[in-house]
Amino acid sequence: MAYQVLARKWRPLNFAQLVGQEHVIKALANAFANGRLHHAYLLTGTRGVGKTTIARIMAKALNCETGVTAEPCGVCSACTQIDAGRFVDLLEIDAASNTGIDNIREVLDNAQYAPTVGRFKVYIIDEVHMLSKSAFNAMLKTLEEPPGHVKFILATTDPQKMPITVLSRCLQFSLRQMTPQQVSGHLQNVLHAEQIPFEAGALPVLGHAANGSMRDALSLLDQAIAYGAGQVEEAGVRAMLGAVDQSYLFEILAALVAKDGPALMTAAAGIAERGLSYEAALHELAHLLHQVAVAQAVPGALADDLPQRAQILAVAGALAPEDSQLYYQIALHGRRDLPLAPDEYAGFTMTLLRMLAFAPAEPGQLKAQPAGDASPHPVAPAIVSPPAPQAVAPAPVAAVPVQAPVARPPAVQPAEPAPWEDAAPPAAPVEVATVVDLPPPQAVTPPRTPEVAEPDIPPVVEEAVVAAAPAEFDGDWRALVAQLKLGAAGMLAQHAELVDHQPDRFVLRVAEAHKAVATRDYQDKLRGALSEHFGRPIQVDVALGEATGDTPAAIALREKQARQQAAEATIQNDPFVQALVRDLGATVLPDSIRPL
Repeated sequence: MAYQVLARKWRPLNFAQLVGQEHVIKALANAFANGRLHHAYLLTGTRGVGKTTIARIMAKALNCETGVTAEPCGVCSACTQIDAGRFVDLLEIDAASNTGIDNIREVLDNAQYAPTVGRFKVYIIDEVHMLSKSAFNAMLKTLEEPPGHVKFILATTDPQKMPITVLSRCLQFSLRQMTPQQVSGHLQNVLHAEQIPFEAGALPVLGHAANGSMRDALSLLDQAIAYGAGQVEEAGVRAMLGAVDQSYLFEILAALVAKDGPALMTAAAGIAERGLSYEAALHELAHLLHQVAVAQAVPGALADDLPQRAQILAVAGALAPEDSQLYYQIALHGRRDLPLAPDEYAGFTMTLLRMLAFAPAEPGQLKAQPAGDASPHPVAPAIVSPPAPQAVAPAPVAAVPVQAPVARPPAVQPAEPAPWEDAAPPAAPVEVATVVDLPPPQAVTPPRTPEVAEPDIPPVVEEAVVAAAPAEFDGDWRALVAQLKLGAAGMLAQHAELVDHQPDRFVLRVAEAHKAVATRDYQDKLRGALSEHFGRPIQVDVALGEATGDTPAAIALREKQARQQAAEATIQNDPFVQALVRDLGATVLPDSIRPL
């Protein structure tokens, strides 16, 4: 007998054998058990997740001789013929090679005839998104109201390319990608059944390489068995896939923990000597760092059967959590930038050197810069030293223009012009001599310096006292609503009119048109917000009645309309706009006018 590949040999024959699609299996099983059969089903998902397999199982469930059931017997003539691909009432159509309207018209013409031997005539259209637009339009009517003996099962990897009119006529099921754990578990069962020796560490590598596709995983398993001459070894699988041995990755992390640059480069050279993929190395390194971060944050989330669990826990204990997060991000960026590097080895080693060079900043490393003296030579000494004008004249020439505000205290002499008001720089020495000669003795008043600073202090204290005082309501409901921190209760407050208020009670009226926002939940939220604002329990009474238009929402709407009307009037009265309308026949669109 000819050899049959594992992907075909181990194709599930019933719902119980399916892996990883419990949400679809449960819905279909309940529908078949209760007789709630739809006329068109759409199965979506990436390659190798079970779309065609589920479609064939559904065909058996519909045509099994024991009746419509979620558990087809698998031994009757209908089940065996469907498994063998010889059932005459099951038509599998590849839409990728039958895209035209003529192919679909032929299928629809045969759909009107009753099934030959089965209970239903089942059409499985694979890669249905490949049909042409005219083909989709031709099948719309039949897909919406097919004969009672016809069932359509559509499968696609790209539902976004299908017309919405087709999607709305189908019962859609989205198949998920399988996790590496589910894939490796199924591969283990297959190897046990095939009696093939294997190493447990090889299966997770195959599970990750499959990228959620069970068919890809079984094909890789076939290749791994052939590569290992009848057995599956982790080293052989990694060599076949170009994956990196985990021992190299742990050597890299150990060198990073020890800040040992030579050891880090030695580990990188070991990967280069074996001719392994640097892109795969960064991928595996990021995956390992993710496991380390999980072990640091949630140790219990790490799988107990993980082959390198002890080593991962050891690295997690030696590496700081912030370092693992930083290294993970650098690994992702290094993998992204690998095509831009001069060569892959340079890109890989540069990524490792970044991990070695960069480190999260410690709290003590970020020190606030001391505030420098903006005026090392203040103007005050020039004013305090009037007896020695010849000593003051050279220095304050540059200091006076910089410290203009400081020179305000001696402004007691209104007739004296300020030195910085002179436009010409050469006149500065003349003005400095004037400043030194004219100030009278009473102008040098040292007590004025604290007097200037003292009036600024009391207002700050007073503002703090006012801010700490409890809020009181002045009757302006709209202003109060604007101050409150309201979430969903804001709709009730905006559409409520204040009828009466007391220190601990607010009476509100809401129009019948907005009674939906006057429910008990909204009232409780508004009551909580008012109580928090005033610092005491507040009672809120809401009644339904005729609105007078004094709600915050109504006032805001009137103001908005008034601004809009003012803006339109401004545009209409603008001379330039009037000239355009008069001379060029232009038209002003009121809807395009927005107030500023």
